[in-house]
Amino acid sequence: MKIPMTPPDADTILDGLLNRAPGRTDALTRVFDRQKEAAPGGRYRHWDKLRQLTPPDGLDHEQWWLSIKLARRALSRPIPLRDARGRPFTFAMPDIAQQMVHGIDRRASGSIEAAAPLPADKERHGYLLRSLLEEPITSSQLEGAATTRKVAKHMLREQREPRDRGERMIVNNHLGMRFIAERTSRVDLTPDLVRELHGILTDGTLADPAAAGRFRRDDEEIVVQDMEGRTLHAPPPAAELPDRLQALCEFANDVSDSPFIHPVARSILLHFWLAYDHPFIDGNGRTARALFYWSMARRGYWLMEYVSISRLLLRAWSAYNRAFLYTETDDNDATYFLLHQMRIILHAIDDLHAYLDSKMDERRRSLEILRSSTASKLGLNHRQLALVRHGLDHPGAVYSIQEHAGYHNVSYGTARSDLLGVADAGLFVQAKSGRAFRFLAPEDLDVRLGGGLA
Repeated sequence: MKIPMTPPDADTILDGLLNRAPGRTDALTRVFDRQKEAAPGGRYRHWDKLRQLTPPDGLDHEQWWLSIKLARRALSRPIPLRDARGRPFTFAMPDIAQQMVHGIDRRASGSIEAAAPLPADKERHGYLLRSLLEEPITSSQLEGAATTRKVAKHMLREQREPRDRGERMIVNNHLGMRFIAERTSRVDLTPDLVRELHGILTDGTLADPAAAGRFRRDDEEIVVQDMEGRTLHAPPPAAELPDRLQALCEFANDVSDSPFIHPVARSILLHFWLAYDHPFIDGNGRTARALFYWSMARRGYWLMEYVSISRLLLRAWSAYNRAFLYTETDDNDATYFLLHQMRIILHAIDDLHAYLDSKMDERRRSLEILRSSTASKLGLNHRQLALVRHGLDHPGAVYSIQEHAGYHNVSYGTARSDLLGVADAGLFVQAKSGRAFRFLAPEDLDVRLGGGLA
């Protein structure tokens, strides 16, 4: 990955203007006239991008950069995180950031809005369960898991034992997300809790099994490198980790006397902080993203449990890494990472809404068939109706008892009764695969239901 060019020092540019004789006043006036633009055109550009653009009339590139830096300094606020040389990290909330957090507030902490009315709570939960599987799978794929989404989903739904390291990573991430949802969002974050979460996420996936849940040691020096072996990030020394993790937890729990930080910004900065400190030998990215989810859940953004940020990061991994590099090369300004993650969150929420809308369209089509069929007379429960509707939209789909139980969070016996009932009604085909039963949605399911829409 290309390392961005380090920006020129704003103070040096300003000193040069102040010491310049002819034209000094005009140049300074033009700089100060534009110093309210921290993100011109809604874009918080790094010098590496800005230097390739045409500057405003009357300014050269360095003067334009100075005007932007002055505007950013006016908005900038420090956080307790310091880099390896003791310099503080800062962030700003320009107008574009305010707009995005407002959108996240409106869409991730209230009720879900869809193009059509949502089904009853039990059915809606069934639709959302699909999304619960996305983050564990794609977060693991970011770290190198080669398992396909289809295989991974079957494994999680059937609660099958993982067969290799990639599958183990996915199972661990799923357990980590459940750990967050069931426990950690209701308690304060502590270094022990961070280690416990890391232990869950990395169990059985590290070259040294004892490294799961413990901080890296002084003799385990690590750096983040690109494909060419160039160092992109060198984390702080291992000896500093206990104090750093304690400061991280205090920031996460918001126990300091510092001014208000928006909950979304705090959650994203928590993600950045752990990734920067890199306290573990491996699994830092997974742990950082999990802490983001913990922080959002703790602050009432319940929808985030069903939103996968890793799926979008997987599509644009270089932009994710670039946001870290922009921060480290520009005076530790974490606003680059903050804005990048806000965009990811909003796109991920859009994806979830699009998925729910598509499911509503499927539901309407399937309901038309079901209402005109014998299914309405069979007394099928909501899970069985969901099976039949899915079978109508996916002819040839195969269902297992274990997968059905995992998907709807019911017991094996209840799932078995559901599938046998649909098969006994003549709607699904029952077969045996080894010692396990399988149930097939036949191609003529609409005919079996009584002629479908004909």
